[in-house]
Amino acid sequence: TLRLEFPGSRKTFFTPWWGNIFVRNTLKDVRREDILGNDKTRAMLIGDMLDELNEEVLQRSTIFQLMKKYKPAIVIDCINSATAIAYQDIFQSARNVLRQMRKPGNGHGESLRTATEHLLCTLYTPQLIRHVQLLYRSMHKSGSKIYMKIGTSGTGGMGLNIPYTHSEERPSSVLLGKSAVAGAHTLLLFLMGRTPDAPITKEIKPTAAIAWKRVAYGEIMRRGKPIELFDCHPKHGTKLKGTLKLRGNNSGVPLNETLKSVFIDTGENGLFSRGEFEAIATPGQMEFVTPEEIAEAVIYEIKGGNTGHDIINALDNATLSPTYRAGYLFHDAQKKIQALEKEHGVDSVAFEILGPPRLSKLLYEAYLLRQSFKDVRTVAKTSPALLSQRLQRNIETNSGLRTRIISIGIPILMPDGTTLLRANDIKIPPYQGENEIPITAKNIDLWAHDGWVDLRVANMEKWKSRFRKIVEMVEQIPPTDTSSRYMNKREYWNNFSTIDPGKLAGWIFSYEERGMRMKA
Repeated sequence: TLRLEFPGSRKTFFTPWWGNIFVRNTLKDVRREDILGNDKTRAMLIGDMLDELNEEVLQRSTIFQLMKKYKPAIVIDCINSATAIAYQDIFQSARNVLRQMRKPGNGHGESLRTATEHLLCTLYTPQLIRHVQLLYRSMHKSGSKIYMKIGTSGTGGMGLNIPYTHSEERPSSVLLGKSAVAGAHTLLLFLMGRTPDAPITKEIKPTAAIAWKRVAYGEIMRRGKPIELFDCHPKHGTKLKGTLKLRGNNSGVPLNETLKSVFIDTGENGLFSRGEFEAIATPGQMEFVTPEEIAEAVIYEIKGGNTGHDIINALDNATLSPTYRAGYLFHDAQKKIQALEKEHGVDSVAFEILGPPRLSKLLYEAYLLRQSFKDVRTVAKTSPALLSQRLQRNIETNSGLRTRIISIGIPILMPDGTTLLRANDIKIPPYQGENEIPITAKNIDLWAHDGWVDLRVANMEKWKSRFRKIVEMVEQIPPTDTSSRYMNKREYWNNFSTIDPGKLAGWIFSYEERGMRMKA
């Protein structure tokens, strides 16, 4: 259709591609029912969704392979992701698990395991999170510049009183699940829009039925299949007694014909009769918006215009951001904390309540450096071996400090790399049902990075490097520059006369780990 409409375009201008973008690439053309019906592929689906996201999971995903092949500068995503996820129906999957659990005797075992795995495959939030993670990383690696999402409200803009439903419940849990997924999706895109290395992120969310594609007469299709015609003469009707079978093989006489009528094709929402279309388009009901109007808004936004329909921009403007008053009062709170520290003879370093454990680890390492060396320039000039020795001596002789560190769940890895000081509980590695994990050199490095105070020489070299970079950044600022251009000047670092653990941890998160806030 598009090639006929644009006859002057080259043959490869419109390139068709298809498949399920929510699964790994090897499964993209396999029906979901077949994936769930096979133990091996079902395990793949669960692993891809719930395992830790690593490079292997990323590269085998359908989204990554698609982005890698075409490297699109602009991605316009018209997939109704909320419908795709929510209509898997977690509620029915949960009922199936409960039904298996309540079966007496042999109801447990293999049937329960299968039902439980089916439930895991329908979990909405993990699916959505993994989808956005893969999307963000794939677009980042492929160099995409703009991501435009055509979203949904889930109810065509109507409220909890929506009369269109999927069950006797009004509104149905499945329909509300769709709205919940759509809302969560928007908030995840809101975060992606605040990520410096992500593409410019926008979302247009139509709040009406979208119509139409064509008006015609023909076979009425439902979920890709024609509706078969059956007859049931009154004398062969079912007598209502006992139980009612919801599905029966011999409940009607097949006529070997299919339903044909005049219809309006609304695209994704399917074929509507005249009566259905008139009912839904009645003022006060769902009403409708044309796809051309959506497309115009999309193109205008991509070109840099402001339609007022970008949900991400609306959230940016509607959310309550950091305020001048809070920034002004910050110094009063800081002074009060420092005064109480002096009064009670205690330094307030970390409690491991804010998290992540890496923050507590960084704060205590910086605090140990401050106790042992006082100022930034001294640490930058001292050898890593001597830094390690001094911090070790401090830990060995200061039982109060040692106690405060390990009691909040932050172990201390001694310079030999094999001795660990710890309390009963540790934050890293996190307890996930397994009480024992193999100790390898790779694991030790990973755990030390994520949440152990690390006194090894290699880590002291990292601190030296950080301090050198901070000094270099500040010394590049002309001493005569008193403008508003720079924030972290010499005064911010107290002319390097002391070591401030909080400021250092903030600098590491902002610059070393590229976690700086993008929008104020």
